[in-house]
Amino acid sequence: MSSYERIYALIDINNCYVSCERVFNPSLNNKPVIVLSNNDGCAVARSNEAKALGIKMGVPLFQIQDIVQQHQVVVLSSNYALYAEMSKRFHSILASFVAPPEQEIYSIDECFLDLTSYAQNFDLTQYAHHMKQRLLDWIGLPVSIGIGRSKTEAKMANHLAKKRQGFKGVCNLLNMDFLDQEMLYSDIEVGEVWGVGRKLVKKLNAMGIYSVLDLVMQDSHRMASLFSVVMQRTVLELQGVSCMQLDDAPPPKQQIIASRSFGEKVTEQDDLKEAMGKYVQDAVIRLRADASLCGCVIAFVQSNPFDSKVPYYSKSLAFEFPEPTDCVLDLIKTAMQLLEHIYKSDVKYKKCGVILTDLIAKQRFTPDLLTDHSQRESNESLMQTLEAVQARYGKTKLAVGSCYLPQRKWSMNRTHLTQNYFSWQGLLKISH
Repeated sequence: MSSYERIYALIDINNCYVSCERVFNPSLNNKPVIVLSNNDGCAVARSNEAKALGIKMGVPLFQIQDIVQQHQVVVLSSNYALYAEMSKRFHSILASFVAPPEQEIYSIDECFLDLTSYAQNFDLTQYAHHMKQRLLDWIGLPVSIGIGRSKTEAKMANHLAKKRQGFKGVCNLLNMDFLDQEMLYSDIEVGEVWGVGRKLVKKLNAMGIYSVLDLVMQDSHRMASLFSVVMQRTVLELQGVSCMQLDDAPPPKQQIIASRSFGEKVTEQDDLKEAMGKYVQDAVIRLRADASLCGCVIAFVQSNPFDSKVPYYSKSLAFEFPEPTDCVLDLIKTAMQLLEHIYKSDVKYKKCGVILTDLIAKQRFTPDLLTDHSQRESNESLMQTLEAVQARYGKTKLAVGSCYLPQRKWSMNRTHLTQNYFSWQGLLKISH
């Protein structure tokens, strides 16, 4: 093991949204289940049983109603609060297996770990099975784990762990015979490689590269000249040469977008203001989590682009602050003023939102000589108090405006929403 320069593991929650729902509702086990996108539009998560029925990722619900009814498929709305909390616990458990710089939170349901320093003292396959079992025991989530000499190879190992039952959820390519690895790679389409999209697949197929093995066998320098250095890096990573290090501290966001499509068409300005107020507050939470300040805010509105019966309307307007801010009152006041300028009374709106841009790290900002420091201190004290209340009682207990009141016209359609099991109202009740 010590001969390898780097060793990475990728841990991925199997059918994440469905698995989270099954933790709190075991009656969903072994049943076909799908979770829908915003406004109950498309299938964004599917159980293995639903996949076996031929339900594809991203298919609109109305197109599969016959399958849903015939096979009694359980349909659920996206419960973002539940998934976010389960994701936080998933990543927290994995953090206990490595040092902080050795973990990269890649997405809500994926995590890279650098296991290089553990290879001399542990059997990494057993170590991975230990992680897998702890996640199942502690939070009930099934995962697949892939181990390789690069992040791309770990991704491919994870794919094998998920698709091949013989691996029992853990595939360690470091311990695999090269002939066996070649055989497995020859059965995997090249489009399964991390970073190889549909356009690249067509170009690779035209060159006679159809499988992962075909791509591994290519000369990396030639692929760089034919495509780009990104493709060269992909080939090298598949060959076991680590070109991408862990990103244990993701860079601050360049912009923050908060927006949602409405559950029904909205025409009144007051309803748009309610929705805009919520999106600004959601954006500010992310802004302050990044310890950033906003230098420019953009408000936008849109009608339904797919409604051919009426003209499409889309308008946005921006405002640059004299001084960057993270105060929710400043940002909401500005967004409302922008909304008044872009609002038209004869439009049926389908969507609105806000973009926070020109972001700067809070610690790097230097106020000028004319800055009202007492006002900045007052704003910071207000924000800290608001955050403390929301952290203890939930963000709907104290907010700016009426946007968190129930049954708003602009709220998303989530007909099949389960409760938030981590809230006081949604706690499971045990009857005897």
